[in-house]
Amino acid sequence: MPKQKAQKKQLKSYKLKHINRTIQEGDAVLMRSSEPGKPSYVARVEAIEATDARGSNARVRVRWYYRPEESMGGRRQFHGAKEVFLSDHFDLQSADTIEGKCKVHSFSSYTKLSSVGNDDFFCRFEYNSATGAFIPDRVAVFCKCEMPYNPDDLMVQCEECSEWFHPSCIGTTIEAAKKLDHFYCEECSPELENLDNANSTSKNTDAKVNTKRSLEVSKTRNKHAKRSG
Repeated sequence: MPKQKAQKKQLKSYKLKHINRTIQEGDAVLMRSSEPGKPSYVARVEAIEATDARGSNARVRVRWYYRPEESMGGRRQFHGAKEVFLSDHFDLQSADTIEGKCKVHSFSSYTKLSSVGNDDFFCRFEYNSATGAFIPDRVAVFCKCEMPYNPDDLMVQCEECSEWFHPSCIGTTIEAAKKLDHFYCEECSPELENLDNANSTSKNTDAKVNTKRSLEVSKTRNKHAKRSG
């Protein structure tokens, strides 16, 4: 008689002996890249299944996070260094390819971190790996340059209208902006002398950007860098 295939045993958790860590469903993990020299992949564990009767070996079903440079549109100016996109790309991988656990924060939570560690990432978009579309497909823009917020870049806020600006866009430096006690943008400052504390004024008198404006994030630019499992 033909041997019946053993049913796959679903595990609630699994001890990774090679890194002495325990994983469970929902954990964010770092997985070994298939390309030497490339950073570890970031993924979310969706399920864990034993590959033997004793449960001493396991595979993980993961949902990949893509880095901006792996998407069809490529990395753009507003993408943070630790930004990742939750994709619709699922894979089944050996648990042995997991190199460690990490934390993928919401965008809001990430911006409130007092310090960012090597294993901290953030996600504000879901990504369709087949079409290059994002959810949400638009994002609010700020400053005169009309760019979405990049948490890696310092911005100063006008005390009157609450709009945010990059120091370079208002004609000053990051160092000078950090010393500001008060800031009023050109639109809100009666005499356009909004940078007295930094001894600098902006030469550009364009009106401030309405934060209700948004930028479409799904426009493609670069060829898709397909991930190999």
